[in-house]
Amino acid sequence: MADFKTLLGEPSLHPRPRRIEKKLPAQTTHTVFCLHKQTNNLKDQQTMIQPFHIAVPVDDLEAARHFYGTILGCPEGRTDTEWIDFDLFGHQLVAHLAPKKEASDHRNEVDGKHVPVPHCGVVLEWQQFEDFAQRLRDHDVKFEIEPYVRFEGLPGEQNTMFFYDPAENALEFKAFKDISRLFAKQLNG
Repeated sequence: MADFKTLLGEPSLHPRPRRIEKKLPAQTTHTVFCLHKQTNNLKDQQTMIQPFHIAVPVDDLEAARHFYGTILGCPEGRTDTEWIDFDLFGHQLVAHLAPKKEASDHRNEVDGKHVPVPHCGVVLEWQQFEDFAQRLRDHDVKFEIEPYVRFEGLPGEQNTMFFYDPAENALEFKAFKDISRLFAKQLNG
């Protein structure tokens, strides 16, 4: 079974978080994550990011382990009898055992599609998105919203897809045609 490292290729081609230990004034060690990209622009070569942490409720830890570990290819971190840590593209996703709640079916319309709320996911590079979408198809993941290009031809153009984990947590993965438009206030400006 291929993991993200195998799926995403060489580090110089696909930026991934890298752990760097830095000594702070009090001689404590602080771990930061950096994305490294092959470029001539120094600012682009090293962009500091802080990994996010998100905890999602699941009603079956083994189903969560299979979905996040085997299907999505997330390396497993610490575990307990009531939770599992996963490395989701360098971010910490924790599946916490919780009783199943009545499903919320709230949706907002975006680009003519009804997106589930709440949802979470990761912004990938364009080719990473394509490779990841293919991995999901290969594992017969049922898409809530099939992978497609949203806001095509506009500055906010992006690939996006939605699907659910076994505990019915909605996940969105996307990739911007121009990553500098990630926080743009207007789609067309």
